[in-house]
Amino acid sequence: MAYRLGIDVGGTFTDAILLNEETGEFRIGKVPSTLKDPSTGFIEATNEILKAAEVGAGEVAYIVHGTTVATNAIIEGTVARTGFITTEGYRDMLEIARQIRPSLYDLQFQKPKPLVPRHLCFGVTERLDAKGQVLTPFDEEKAQRVVARLKDEKVEAIAVCLLHAYRNPDHERRLGVIVSEFFPEAVLSLSSDVAPEFREYYRASTTVINASIGPVVGRYLERIQDRLLNEGFNAELLLMQSGGGVFTFSEAIRKPVFMVESGPAAGVISATHLGDILGHRDIISFDMGGTTAKTGLIQDGSPTVTKEYEVGSEARAGLGSQRGGGYPIRTPVIDLVEIGAGGGSIAWVDEGGILRVGPQSAGADPGPVCYGQGGLKPTITDANVVLGRIQPDLFLGGRMKLNRDAARQAIEQQCAKPLGMDVVEAAYGIVEIANAAMVNALRLVSVQKGYDPREFVLVAFGGAGPLHANRLAVETEMPTLIVPVSPGTFSALGLLVTDLKHDFSTTWIQRLDQLDVTGLEVAYSELENHGRMALEREEGVTQDCEFVRQLDLRFVGQSHELAVTAPSRQLTPVDVQELRTRFLMEHDRAYGFSAPDEPVELVNLRLTAIGKISKPKSKKLQKIRDNVENARRTSRSVYFVETNGYTDCPVYDRYQLAAEQVISGPAIVAELDSTTVIHPGYDARVDHLLNLVITASLG
Repeated sequence: MAYRLGIDVGGTFTDAILLNEETGEFRIGKVPSTLKDPSTGFIEATNEILKAAEVGAGEVAYIVHGTTVATNAIIEGTVARTGFITTEGYRDMLEIARQIRPSLYDLQFQKPKPLVPRHLCFGVTERLDAKGQVLTPFDEEKAQRVVARLKDEKVEAIAVCLLHAYRNPDHERRLGVIVSEFFPEAVLSLSSDVAPEFREYYRASTTVINASIGPVVGRYLERIQDRLLNEGFNAELLLMQSGGGVFTFSEAIRKPVFMVESGPAAGVISATHLGDILGHRDIISFDMGGTTAKTGLIQDGSPTVTKEYEVGSEARAGLGSQRGGGYPIRTPVIDLVEIGAGGGSIAWVDEGGILRVGPQSAGADPGPVCYGQGGLKPTITDANVVLGRIQPDLFLGGRMKLNRDAARQAIEQQCAKPLGMDVVEAAYGIVEIANAAMVNALRLVSVQKGYDPREFVLVAFGGAGPLHANRLAVETEMPTLIVPVSPGTFSALGLLVTDLKHDFSTTWIQRLDQLDVTGLEVAYSELENHGRMALEREEGVTQDCEFVRQLDLRFVGQSHELAVTAPSRQLTPVDVQELRTRFLMEHDRAYGFSAPDEPVELVNLRLTAIGKISKPKSKKLQKIRDNVENARRTSRSVYFVETNGYTDCPVYDRYQLAAEQVISGPAIVAELDSTTVIHPGYDARVDHLLNLVITASLG
């Protein structure tokens, strides 16, 4: 038999999922993350799940990994020492950055510190115009002196971004040859390879991030490769990308900027796959782990993808990501709103006597107070334990015993007493504050972007997601909530149900009513050749390939554009008119208006090369058992505001549930990696794949 192994390294736990390609059955595993060296947790999770399943290393066909190691390096300031080379006179590009800020009236705001200090930024003599024509010839000797200076400075990586290199990469490539000759040990990133688009700061920022995280990611992935080889694995090694899809470890080492949001993207892909199986095309995914909560939107069966993303922004408890607080990247990223509200988020009272939750997290070490591992600050998990929503002796299937008394004491001493509140009231306040922040995140990813959440299905997962999801569905008026099997490791499943993907782009500015369709087809053919070569390098994993074209369109004079999918062939006049119509509709949805009489122009060409990987089979239909009481394990007192206090609540063993059974709230469904809370007035129906489908009670 052949198996697929997915390993998702989070801030608190490292999740593993082992999937049998023939039967579609899977096994899950969960170990604490090893923050000092995530590769250690990777190997521990791998060995534990294979041992439990009695599967040998040689039986694993390929391994897919999701990680936040790139993002963490930027946030923690552990990127490699990097040099920056640009056109002479523009060395301050990274210092000047942009004239925007996340909070308009915050006089204390400071722009993020450039990833490359000014003394490591240099200019070379050369200049192109906006059409790529040479204005100032490239000075080879000056370039050699700059490279020698960076070598003396002992940088590990070099980022190159010359003006208008997206139109003509010749000068950048000549500079790249000089680097390879005089400083071959440096990791080199050229903007014409990484982000060949106009807007020099965004291109430079993307290139700098790619260069600065390159050595960090390279060392991390090489450690994993070496350890797997020592364990006897010969499986294909793949990595989840920020925009969905996977690529090989070797490609990830070359272009690590494409994996900065590798871990969070997997959850949205998994929700998309589940929706495809169940026939739901419009979904909002809700992933609440130990450190953060993330929401993403899937519209018409596809996750929304953005090309305007910032990495390194501070996670906020009440707000989603805001422009200007981080480093922009111009690569496709699944559009997520991420906030600092996970199970380990710390509750605290500020100087004004207001109860706050997050964004600081207790993480995996020491973790929440109830873990008994040295944590002293109360968290959302501690509050759920006090409210009875998490059973102390059933956590992680009983492998970890939680200390409810310690959680209660921490909340009482640090939250309840300073506020003059009852400890239960304070615990409920902690949960509701977190819920309010997550409701706001759901609205940011939907309402703010022109979508009505009431028209979407909510898919909740992550270790803490099902604890809170029912309440979020109530607040957002979403009619259907789905909690998949093994929600705590659901993101890891997304690693195994996606395809190989490579994204390419180039700037092409031209009005639609003057569009050169022949030249456009030549440009797309060149991008397809790049995509085909990239997929051929990964021969053996892919079965067939597909190319998806998109055009970035805007009204003439606008600063921002919207992506519209184009046919995979040379455009006809009818196609051009259809593209204009679709752009007007998308503009109206996104901004609430459109201007049909205004001219529209093309800005960028985008191409996604997809290498199809066979999808695993779904599990066979489960046998139907009428009596749900056979799955009832025990009962306990759980606090619900709907019942004005604690109420006796049945606890069901999810692994004993069968298709078509119905559980009426209030109720708790416990499993190894998560707990689902069903509120009063709601029913949970078990579907044929054993998902919990939660809707308002008809009575």
